[in-house]
Amino acid sequence: MTDYIALGIMSGTSLDGLDLALCRFWQESDKTKNWDFEILSAITVAYPKDLTAQLRNAQNGSALELITLHKHYGKFIAQKVNDFLVGKPRPLFIASHGHTIFHYPEQGINFQLGDGAVVAALTGLAVVCDFRSQDIALAGQGAPLVPVGDIYLFGEYDLLLNLGGFSNITVRSEMIAFDISPVNYALNFFARQLGLEFDRDGQLGKQGKVNNRLLAALDSIDYYSLKPPKSLSDHWFYKKFLPIIQAYQINAIDKLATLYHHISAQIAAVLNHYQGRTLVTGGGAKNKFLIELIQRQVNNEIIIPPMELVDYKEAVVFAFLGLLRWLGIENVYASFTGAVRNTISGSVYLP
Repeated sequence: MTDYIALGIMSGTSLDGLDLALCRFWQESDKTKNWDFEILSAITVAYPKDLTAQLRNAQNGSALELITLHKHYGKFIAQKVNDFLVGKPRPLFIASHGHTIFHYPEQGINFQLGDGAVVAALTGLAVVCDFRSQDIALAGQGAPLVPVGDIYLFGEYDLLLNLGGFSNITVRSEMIAFDISPVNYALNFFARQLGLEFDRDGQLGKQGKVNNRLLAALDSIDYYSLKPPKSLSDHWFYKKFLPIIQAYQINAIDKLATLYHHISAQIAAVLNHYQGRTLVTGGGAKNKFLIELIQRQVNNEIIIPPMELVDYKEAVVFAFLGLLRWLGIENVYASFTGAVRNTISGSVYLP
């Protein structure tokens, strides 16, 4: 049995911080079986306030400012990797998701911030990054990517639901995956209007009153009637989603309350359609109010795993996608993204 140690790095749209997960992967002698893994060590590095602001506004800067930030963020990643790995096993490579700045697959455009060449040079480790570009060049969405890891690593579940900046689901029986709705990206937006970075446990939203007219307007957004493959982005949030909310003159707490009911209803509709044993991870899995609302509307068995997996599942999966790339195995599936074929995706920078 051969095992591999890899470092997965993830930065989500909700800007919670940089997740680093040092993982070991192995496969028994029967190669038809799923892979196994363990998290050796993991940490989330909070972004300094100035970097958070830069990441949030990066799409509005000049070309020179974007490239400068691309290099700067690569240096930030490298520094955090070097600090994190002190006294730990040395990984075979780093698999870095980067931070999504542009995601316009219909225009063939995607950009993940965080220069892999800089990370490789400053850590002395090989880096696998830019997992989306090849799929988009082949007419895919470049997303979702996590479902390939779901298929290999989490075979005991029927559905895998991630509640991050946006919610996404993998349906193992049908080999499909797609984004469902905004989650933390929207909730955090309105929590910030109330002076908080996020709504802990849904306490603010629980206090608010649902505006039924706004709820009906959100539920009628055309995205929800589209068939997969489909994906969401912060650009979609600002262009399509936020203007609907801003058209209603109600307070932020009531907007939050309405959002919770909208988000939970959209997620519940998908779970009720596919049904099955459901693993729930991502920051939203810690939001008690959101989970309660979802559970009220579904019959699925909902499993929230230990917090380490809740927090670091996506970083684990990117470490694994990097491993597949390293081994020359397909790691992006057309059935999930809508591309013309599967690919072995990811740029590799050697130190």
